[in-house]
Amino acid sequence: MARLQTQVGIIGAGPAGLMLSHLLHLHGIHSVVLEARSRQYCEERIRAGVLEQGSVDMLRNAGVAARLDKEGMRHEGIELGLNRQRHRIPLAELTNGKAVTVYGQHEVVKDLIARLLADGVDIRFECGTVSLHNIDSPQPFLRRSRDGSEDEIHCDYIAGCDGFHGISRPSLPQSALRTFERSYPFAWLGILAEAPPSRDELLYMHHERGFALYSMRSPSITRLYLQCKPDDDIAHWSDDRIWSELHTRLGCTDGWKPLEGHILQKGITGMRSHVTEPMQHGRVFLAGDAAHIVPPTGAKGMNLALADVYVLTEALSAFYKRNTSTQLDQYSAVCLRRVWKAQRFSWWMTSLLHRFDDATAFDQRRQLAELDYITSSRTAAASLAENYVGLPMELH
Repeated sequence: MARLQTQVGIIGAGPAGLMLSHLLHLHGIHSVVLEARSRQYCEERIRAGVLEQGSVDMLRNAGVAARLDKEGMRHEGIELGLNRQRHRIPLAELTNGKAVTVYGQHEVVKDLIARLLADGVDIRFECGTVSLHNIDSPQPFLRRSRDGSEDEIHCDYIAGCDGFHGISRPSLPQSALRTFERSYPFAWLGILAEAPPSRDELLYMHHERGFALYSMRSPSITRLYLQCKPDDDIAHWSDDRIWSELHTRLGCTDGWKPLEGHILQKGITGMRSHVTEPMQHGRVFLAGDAAHIVPPTGAKGMNLALADVYVLTEALSAFYKRNTSTQLDQYSAVCLRRVWKAQRFSWWMTSLLHRFDDATAFDQRRQLAELDYITSSRTAAASLAENYVGLPMELH
């Protein structure tokens, strides 16, 4: 059995784990990243793609934004659709120049992996089974088992960045945690299509048949979503049916409809909210999807993960450089303030735009009135814009 010593053991090579490792490296703090999947899987998994202004600034300040600045698509506004008419929310105008940037999560992962490997940081893919031990002691460790061999990585601290289905959160004493959850009575059918974007900004469309979203991933790839039932079967959705429904829901009175193209990928994703409190126990800290899930309507998932590790990095730096654990003790409380604000916004956007089967006629009229208010009031639009581009990252 090999035995290794590190300052921070990180489980998961997604945006949270990779960014944490990179930021710690910049602070001179040693880490080891353990990932169950292959490097190829991590770099090719298509997920979120909208970066808040603060996330873009973080990547730039960390020196990993060269490709982002070259290939990312900066959006200074979004559009809300109501009654087949588009209404633009001028994000930059309403937030003193802040914007969002469309740049896929898998692209962020590629950039971080390349930088970490170039810097000689220890990332281990295809690790097999990873388990946490002695998490209540001053000397926790990780054990990885694969093909009959085992390694132990002894750590000062452990960061669980391995997502909602990872092993970090279930390894903590469940009696010490409290879970908050909400499931939504619908899902998203999402596609990637080989079609150049025919709009410059995202379009969130309210429609009597259900919500639809027009987005993009690159100058040649569009990303589109349809509200559907959570128990729907993707096999029931032929390409022709998908495009027909997209044209119906996204079509506007001025004649605009999305360009069609070969569908590269399609799938159905459930909608839920989840928060685990606290986000730390002993010497284990949870970050990203391991601690919280938001519905994708508000585009907050990856951004929350990056905000978590920003707070954790500063707390670990304070410990190693100034021998103070105050910020580590406050990690969960600081992160959760932002997490719950993002949950509120994501719930609000979801409730604003989707069709609820059990909605009364009153509920439907109220929803339309709220959309009308947001698209006609600068004050209401400014509140949406402030949240959409991202609230300031705080350390206290």
